[in-house]
Order: sequence, then structure tokens, then C-alpha cells
Amino acid sequence: MRTVKALLPYLWPKDELWVKQRVVLALLALLVGKLISVTTPYIYKRAVDALGGAAPDAAMMLGLGAVGLTVAYGVARIGTVGFNELRDAVFVRVGQRALRKLALETFTHIHRLSMRYHITRKTGGLSRIIERGVKGVDFLLRFMLFSVGPLILELTMVTIIFAVMFDIWYALVVMVTISIYVAYTFRVTEWRVQIRREMNTQDTDANQKAIDSLLNFETVKYFGAEAREAARYDAAMGRYEGLAVRTGQSLSLLNFGQAFIITVGLIVVMVMAALGVQSGKLTVGDFVMVNAYMIQITMPLNFLGTVYREIRQALVDMGDMFDLLGQPAEINDAPGAPALVVSRGEVVLDHVSFGYEAARPILHDVSITVPAGQTVALVGPSGSGKSTVGRLLFRFYEVTGGALKIDGQDVREVTQNSLHDAIGVVPQDTVLFNDTIYYNIAYGRPEASRAEVEAAARAAKIHDFISSLPDGYQTTVGERGLKLSGGEKQRVGIARTLLKNPPILLLDEATSALDTQTERDIQESLAAMGEGRTVITIAHRLSTIADADQIVVLEAGRVVERGKHEALLAAGGRYAAMWARQSSEEEAAGNAA
Repeated sequence: MRTVKALLPYLWPKDELWVKQRVVLALLALLVGKLISVTTPYIYKRAVDALGGAAPDAAMMLGLGAVGLTVAYGVARIGTVGFNELRDAVFVRVGQRALRKLALETFTHIHRLSMRYHITRKTGGLSRIIERGVKGVDFLLRFMLFSVGPLILELTMVTIIFAVMFDIWYALVVMVTISIYVAYTFRVTEWRVQIRREMNTQDTDANQKAIDSLLNFETVKYFGAEAREAARYDAAMGRYEGLAVRTGQSLSLLNFGQAFIITVGLIVVMVMAALGVQSGKLTVGDFVMVNAYMIQITMPLNFLGTVYREIRQALVDMGDMFDLLGQPAEINDAPGAPALVVSRGEVVLDHVSFGYEAARPILHDVSITVPAGQTVALVGPSGSGKSTVGRLLFRFYEVTGGALKIDGQDVREVTQNSLHDAIGVVPQDTVLFNDTIYYNIAYGRPEASRAEVEAAARAAKIHDFISSLPDGYQTTVGERGLKLSGGEKQRVGIARTLLKNPPILLLDEATSALDTQTERDIQESLAAMGEGRTVITIAHRLSTIADADQIVVLEAGRVVERGKHEALLAAGGRYAAMWARQSSEEEAAGNAA
């Protein structure tokens, strides 16, 4: 009921009258179609009686004879189909609108969720939840509204007709048969739903293993792990296979039980009708009509198990999707939050404390000031909290103590969109969309002209390389940019950030994954990009930040040193030790080469 209730606003929105009109029109078409459908066997009975001469008043029905009644029977059948198709044609736009809105809302909500949520979720499983949820909505709209609802309406009408035209016993037999049929169907289907739920879990697991393996294609090759990956995938599919077999076997049991129950009910009603004809209480037309009604309700009942199972499964899938929609966003804009106004670009960490988990603090009372237009480098061993500062600046997480301010404005008190617009990030590993180079550079500012895109590429020193490609800027870069080298990807990322033209730059170990020569080339581009901007550089190689206006050394989440390169070397502390160690390592590597 929670899932159905969550779906209702999409079928009956407050501000879209055309949707309500289409829903009402579709329901009217459904009602008219069912009224024609339940009168069709009666017309058939009249035609049979007219042909058999058992009902002399049959020809008086609207002045029609046997042939006219036969034609009317055909018209009624066509009318039933026609109104059903009209119902579907009218409603299809409502259904597709609901699917589109739900899919968009889910997609948008996923992007609103915190970095913490996305780190803990599996991408393959997440995409599967959305896919199955949208399909579930589609199924529920079509079958619950236009299969189960009409079936209940038709069964009620047929039961009333039997009670009025014959006697209460006919109606009781139909009611008992349907009750037993429905109870059996629901009981077995509930059992099957449990199996299907386990199947879904295994399906998601297998899909996740496949996606994870394909995303790490190179790693699999490096370690010769193709057979190992295939074995993991096959094990997951093996568990899925076992559950799928149980599902198929349980379906056979369901179908046979349904056929047995409905056939017994049909035989009982037909025997009662046959005895009525023999005693002269009923006509042959009555016998034919009873048979026609029973067959008419039997056909949709045969699909009840499947429909019920699919509806239950659809509700489970939709429930997963609505649970996803109900997942609260960890980072939200404050009510009435203004946009960030960057007048100078000063960044201040004011006694900032933070931990990804309460039991494991990362930053301890960190205070750093990055003056407007200057470059401040954060250095330190792995786990010291360097990258965490960048994540807090972009507000992927909230500080647990102190404040992080830009030009005196607490980042928690401004809109996230304006904050993100003010900061440009060049990460250690630039990930590109599987699209053209032009698309990836223009992603920094989609409304930019081609001349501006090319100017950004020239500034990043990658325009000449792009121009040398057969397809130029229309060259596709492959999944995650795998068709480009590390240096080429970084230059595209730099061009993308240059096009964005933010007042604050965050360089998160932007060259640490590159070779020395490529690093030197890109370092020039980064230096040019930082001119006139506030730059926070998170560095691993100290040689890349020697000319920074200020170097902050972090260790175990605390600031242990700060100052210029020469002053820190002269102090002979942590920074000097790190510099000496890296210098000796680079010298040893050079001698070995």
C-alpha cells in the first residue's frame, strides 16, 4: 500500500488537468467495454434460442431476427475490443509520462545523494534497482488498472447475472470457485514471490560482478584473472539458475492447480444448466450462455496467477526504487540559502575537525588560510587528510567541527550549486564520459562557443594533438577515456576546468599518476591556469609545489608545519625529511635509468 500510495500522485497530479481527463476517459472506456462484454453472451443466447425456436420473443428484441442477433453479437465483440483499445490508446500517454517523471526523479535524486552513499553502493546494483523499478511501474499501470480492476468488475457482473437470471445457487458456485481459485493462486504465488526475491538478489549480484569485472578490465588482464572472474560470475549465475529452476517448477504447479479448480467449477455450473434444460426450466440458449460466461471469466482468471505474481514482483521492485527515493540526502541546502558570492577568493579552514566515521576522526582542529589569488599546497603522508580537505571544500561531506569559509561565507550556509560553480577541480585521475573530446571539454561550460572550447584546449596545450586526430574534436574517448593516454586525459580535464573559469582551483594530486616528462609539461599548463586564481594544491611529489606561496604539512590530520619551501627546508623538520627522501629516490631512479 505504501508503494501504491507513492505512485498515485503520478496518475492524479494536482497541477496537470490533461492527465486527470485522460485517466477519467480511459476508465469510462473500460466501463463501457465491460458492459458490452457481459451483454455479449446474452445476445448469443438470444440468437441460439431464435434459431432453435425455443424463444418466440427472441425476434422481438429490438426487432432483430436470428441473423440480426448474430450480427449484433459480432458488433458487440468488435465493440468490446474497440473500447479496450481506446482505453489503452488514451491511457498510454499518462503511463509513459509517469514512467518518465519517476525515472527522472530517481536519476536526479541519486545525484543529490552524498559521496558517502555512493562510496558504499554498488553501481551495477544501483542501475538494476532503477531499471527494475521503472519496469515495475510500467507493469503495474497496465495490468493492475486494466487487468485486475476489469476482472473484478466482470466477475461481479457475471455473478449478479447468474443470481438474477437463474438462481442463487449458480452465483454461489461461481463465488466459491473463484474464492478457492484466488486463495490457491495467492498462496502459491506468495511462495513463488519469495523465490523471485531471492532470484533478484542473485541477479543483482551476478550483474554487479560482471560490471565490476568489466570496469576493471585492465586489472583482470594484468593478473591473468580471466578464469577467476569467469568462475566468480559462473558461481553467481549458478545460484541464480537453481532459483530459476524452482521458479519454473512452481509455475507448473500453479498452472495445474488453477486449471483443476476452474474446470471443476465449470463442470458443476454446466451440469446444473444441463439439468435445467432437461427439466424444461432452461433453454438451450441458456445452457450456451452459461458456458459462454464461464469461459469468458475463465480466460482472464487463467492469467491471474501470473498477473498477481508480476504485480507482487513489481511492487517489490518499485518498493526498492521508492526506498532509494526515500534515502535522505546527507548534504542539503539550508532553507533560503543565498548563492555564494566570490569577490576575492579567500578560503579559510577555521579549526576544522572531521571524520568519515565518528570512531575514526581524520582532521583535528585544522586551521589554514588560503589568501585570495595565492597558491597553498597541502602535503603529507597517505592518510594525513589532504584529499579530505578537498572533499570538505566541495562539500561532499559536512565538517563535524569548526567551519570552512570562502570570502567569509560558511559553505554550509550557501547553495551547493553556487559553491560548485566557484570551484574547479583537476583530480589525480581525470575520468571522461564515453563521448567526443569536444563534449568532454565543453562539459565545463555547455553553453560555450566552439571558439571558446578550442581556446581552452590551446591553453591546456592539447589543441594540436586533437587537430591531428582523423576526427578531430569529434573523436570519441572510450569508456572512462581509455582511448587517451594519462597525459592526454589530464589535458582534456584541464581544458574542461579552464572553460569553466572558476575563481578557486583545487588540484588534487593532478600529476602524480603521470611520468616525469608529462608531469613537467602539464605542470606548466597548471601554473598558467592558476594565475589570478586562488589555488589549493594537494601534492605527493614535492618538486611540483616548491614555488607555492605557502606549504602546509599535514600528519595524522594535524598541521605540523607551514611556510615557504626554502623556510621549511631550513627548519629541518618533517618537510625537509620528506624532500630529502624524495630527492634521493628520484636520484636513484635516474641513475638506474
